[in-house]
Amino acid sequence: MAVPAAQIAPNRLSLPIQGMTCASCVARVERALNALPGVQAEVNLATERAEVHFDAARVSAKDLAEAVRGAGYDVAQETRELSISGMTCATCAQRLERALRAVPGVTGVAVNLASERALVEGTAALHAAPLLEAVQRAGYEATIIGTAAEEARLEAEQARRFRRETARLVVAAVLGAALLLPTAGVALPDLLELALASIVQFVIGARFYRGAWRALRAGAGNMDLLVALGTSAAYCYSVWLMFARSGAPLYLDSAAVVIALVTAGKWLETRAKRATTAAIRQLMSLRPQRACVVRDGVEVQVPLEAVAVGDLVVVRPGERVPVDGIVRSGASELDESLLTGESLPVDRTVGETVTGGSINGSGLLRIETTAAAEQSVLARIIALIEGAQARKPPVQRLVDRVAAVFVPAVLAVGVAAWLSWWLLAGQFGAGVIAAVSVLVIACPCALGLATPTALMVGTGAAARAGILIRDAEALEQAHRLDTVVFDKTGTLTEGRPVVTEILAEGIGERELLALTAAAQTGSEHPLARAVLARARADQVALPPLAALQARPGQGLIAQVAGRRLAVGNRSLMREFGVAPEVGQAAAQRLEHEGRSIMWVADLTDGPRLLGLIACADPIKPAAAEAVRALHAIGLKTVLLTGDHARAAERVAAAIGIPEVLSEVRPAEKAEQVRRLQGSGRRVAMIGDGVNDAPALAAADVGMAMGGGTDVALQTASITLMRADPRLVVDAIAVSRATYRKIRQGLFWAFVYNVVGLPAAAFGLLNPMIAGAAMALSSVSVVSNALLLRRWRPLARSGGRATQPRA
Repeated sequence: MAVPAAQIAPNRLSLPIQGMTCASCVARVERALNALPGVQAEVNLATERAEVHFDAARVSAKDLAEAVRGAGYDVAQETRELSISGMTCATCAQRLERALRAVPGVTGVAVNLASERALVEGTAALHAAPLLEAVQRAGYEATIIGTAAEEARLEAEQARRFRRETARLVVAAVLGAALLLPTAGVALPDLLELALASIVQFVIGARFYRGAWRALRAGAGNMDLLVALGTSAAYCYSVWLMFARSGAPLYLDSAAVVIALVTAGKWLETRAKRATTAAIRQLMSLRPQRACVVRDGVEVQVPLEAVAVGDLVVVRPGERVPVDGIVRSGASELDESLLTGESLPVDRTVGETVTGGSINGSGLLRIETTAAAEQSVLARIIALIEGAQARKPPVQRLVDRVAAVFVPAVLAVGVAAWLSWWLLAGQFGAGVIAAVSVLVIACPCALGLATPTALMVGTGAAARAGILIRDAEALEQAHRLDTVVFDKTGTLTEGRPVVTEILAEGIGERELLALTAAAQTGSEHPLARAVLARARADQVALPPLAALQARPGQGLIAQVAGRRLAVGNRSLMREFGVAPEVGQAAAQRLEHEGRSIMWVADLTDGPRLLGLIACADPIKPAAAEAVRALHAIGLKTVLLTGDHARAAERVAAAIGIPEVLSEVRPAEKAEQVRRLQGSGRRVAMIGDGVNDAPALAAADVGMAMGGGTDVALQTASITLMRADPRLVVDAIAVSRATYRKIRQGLFWAFVYNVVGLPAAAFGLLNPMIAGAAMALSSVSVVSNALLLRRWRPLARSGGRATQPRA
């Protein structure tokens, strides 16, 4: 959320305070802030700001924000995303997080090694300059991500970096192969061998020296330091042997081949990491760069960023819809598959909403813009996915703790191996080679990449299926679920009641329908809409409505065609002395079948029952299949609804849900969810994201079902872009598949280091094999995560559903 710029200086913050209304509010905020150690604060009601001087060694910006919230107010938040260059391993990400957290105003940082991005959250407007300076002091480079042009520039820069990596790899491979010729019996002059090795060591390997120097300046270690130390030891030892003319074997080929192999590993890693962001790039490709807008009656092409709310946009057949809006003229079919996962085109006509990024079919549309480009559904979807990919799941905390001590531990093992071989075995050269192998084989990269790559591929696969995972913690929680609680209306049912029976007494069915529909003209009540829709479908002419009196909780009284009508429930009938016994038996039968009954009476010449109209909310065709699939993967299901027991039990029986909680008011739904959690269950709540908001928030995982165009995007931790219950199964399935890949990646990363380091220390691996193993470890972790792209959802429109798999 954008806020007025905050003036930031070392140990000083200008915090925008939200919620203050009077001088007592000012005093309360000041007391809360000044109670913190080393803080002096002055609060200004007019500017709604707190000028705070604080001791950064004793109090953080997060502490200041929590103090304000504890006083009953809030501090405006803002998020910045940075593109980082120069990171090579998990320790780089950790060092960068520490540097950014030290910037005044920053409350949270998440650095993603795989996407090379940092998500920075702050208590005030975050200026770019101090963030970029902190990154540079840590030894890296960064740019602020924001506009589409900046995204395009970053994409081009990534392509150039990949080409440079390819060129380095080719040179390193050719020179490394030449240095291996002596092993095939082809002798090379010592000076030629030294020249070739020097080019690899100091030209191709310059990146490792630069990275190591940045790490040392920041007082930390990383993969570059390990590679630089290891290969430099082998190179320098070989040069000393060469000029000492000792006749001992040289290890110039080992140093060069290690650099070539590590370079090959980084090339493969870069290529694989680009594949993990394919879903984001695919969504970004949906945004056309320009739009055709009607200005002063003339169609003109303008940049997408120049389209304003209210502009009339023209979309021709085959073009992408550039903006969110409402169709003002024309009709067509739209392909929304990349947005919602729905493979079949959907019809859109005048008055209906369209979403930017859809592909127009055969019709010409004129669309009134309802949201600017940066506020569109597509932009929010992209931001949601990027946010989920940037944040760390709880399992990553263990990895971070290990990575913090990894490089120092490896250096200690390398020194110990060298000293042991030299002092205990009397083999100085063997000690050097063992130490080189230890330094080269250690790979913090595999540890750092295991979680983010699986997370990025998993959230991307979910997005393609129409599932938006809001944060990494939701993904981790979803794979542990054992109970799924469904709201009924709009989740398992269509949410649009239809008239199922018309039972008239003394008049014709069409006349009863006409009178009832006319009495409810203009009403937004779901049952009223059902009656009006039935009248339109049957082409029934409606008499004029002369007068209307609403009776909350009962129905209405209307004057239609000279009659005074009462339309409503039994309570309304009893109030006017209408004897409902005439239709009592039929009404009880229909209610037992789960119908909602609308009684209609004529009050003109004494109360007389005219009949009743029954409505039902049809069950979604895929609801029963979704419930069966949930039971098949070991989950329990519960129906939670405010409807009366008979209607709820009928729906539950029809789709196979064994446990029903009926007649629960919206405010009580969250309490029912907590009751289930109290019995030891891990609960997912599935609702529409509006009436069910408290229950969605209370559940371990809340899933909002809808089109993603309303509060659903902000309410739940997972948003289902289509109103298809099978997406619930898919959301849980992709969560399980993603978490399985995270655990596999971490297992192999830990096992690789636990097995490889001792083997290298005991001289069982030469540096070339160690370098190859190190390169392979990162590539294998990323490649294993990429297997998630083969995951297929159960909810496959236009064809027979298949079980999810990874």
